[in-house]
Amino acid sequence: MPGLQRARRRTRRRASRTKPRRPAHPAPRPASSASETMFSFFKRFKKAPDAAPAEPQQAPDAPRDASRAPASPDAARVDAPAAPQPRDERSENHDRPEHDETPTAEHSRSGAQPAARATPPASAAASEAPVGQPRAAAARASEPAPSVVMTVTPSSNGRHGVVETVEIVPPPAPEPAAKKSWIARLKSGLAKTSSSITNVFVNTKIDDALYEELETALLMSDAGIDATEHLLDALREKVRAGRLTDPQQVKDALRGLLVELLAPLEKSLVLGRAQPLVMMIAGVNGAGKTTSIGKLAKHLQSFDQSVLLAAGDTFRAAAREQLAIWGERNNVTVVQQESGDPAAVIFDAVSAARARNIDVMMADTAGRLPTQLHLMEELRKVKRVIGKAHDGAPHEVLLVIDANTGQNALAQVKAFDDALGLTGLIVTKLDGTAKGGILAAIARQRPIPVYFIGIGEKVEDLQPFSAEEFADALLG
Repeated sequence: MPGLQRARRRTRRRASRTKPRRPAHPAPRPASSASETMFSFFKRFKKAPDAAPAEPQQAPDAPRDASRAPASPDAARVDAPAAPQPRDERSENHDRPEHDETPTAEHSRSGAQPAARATPPASAAASEAPVGQPRAAAARASEPAPSVVMTVTPSSNGRHGVVETVEIVPPPAPEPAAKKSWIARLKSGLAKTSSSITNVFVNTKIDDALYEELETALLMSDAGIDATEHLLDALREKVRAGRLTDPQQVKDALRGLLVELLAPLEKSLVLGRAQPLVMMIAGVNGAGKTTSIGKLAKHLQSFDQSVLLAAGDTFRAAAREQLAIWGERNNVTVVQQESGDPAAVIFDAVSAARARNIDVMMADTAGRLPTQLHLMEELRKVKRVIGKAHDGAPHEVLLVIDANTGQNALAQVKAFDDALGLTGLIVTKLDGTAKGGILAAIARQRPIPVYFIGIGEKVEDLQPFSAEEFADALLG
């Protein structure tokens, strides 16, 4: 038996000596490679715990979950170096840390941020840059004329830099540019009238036919007979005195005459005359009184004026709600009641404004037609009650007129002026089908100052009236 055992051992030794060697580059086996990597990883830390760097020092920029988790089988299969020749296990474990320390962190980082590998660093200084910088460089290189710039903001916790998108925009438009935009919209609203007047002076000569065509264009713009005759008579005299022969010179002369006619309407609203300054707003149904009050409140706030609103329109169902919405937008208090006498509501609002030291108090009123005499008498009552609540009030009585109503707007101005004694006008809806010539008719018949004109629904669409700007927009 001992001899048989010795013979078996000799046979196994011969078989092991004649066994063929493994190939230099065996086919990768995912399971064995992963297990071998994990085994080597733990064995390395077991034998040389001092040589292994701390976890935050390996990958300061890598995500926390990526630095703690072991390398995935795919990462080990793709990024691991080729298997060396069979050697002793000690030498294999001794050489492996040089390949596994940094590449593992680098591969995990590149997996978390694939965009950072799009532009490899060109120098040693670039390789030491933060992870976010190559991404920013790639974004800038791919866009020759970028409208967006990628900037990197370092985070406080030592993780990745936060990549922010900063849009290149021009600086805030100064006031002249904003004013230019508003004038352009005013010209767009009056484009139909300006086009008809401009066509009169194209390819023509100075004769009676030109004056006839110009008369038709002015009448169609709602200028009225009185204002049209006044402008044409003054224009003929100016052409004779200046011996004008060029149609463009005649048009410039007409512009000067129109500015002279509209100049009395250009007047600024004076603030600070009383504490509070009480303003009563009137007008027909649908002219835009409530909306104009909301816009005017915002305009007054830009001059550091505190504002209080009174919901004096107790007849229209949504009037109080509409004014309350404007009050919320502008952070303005609105005095209102469910129902009752509008004069009583406005009286309480004036008393509240005096108690709170409000600068401006604006009272909304219900819309009414000038032909409704009993409603016009109610307006007179409201004005008397305001005078009892505050001496000298109301300090401003403003009428809101719709520019689309044409010559009917002139009739409204006359009727409300006779009933209340108007101190100013607000002309709205010049961006619609309005023709604009109605202001020339008002200047000729009832030259009441036009404080503001509106060309849209936005807050900034209500602007002070300027005679020169309006004449330029009307004549083109």
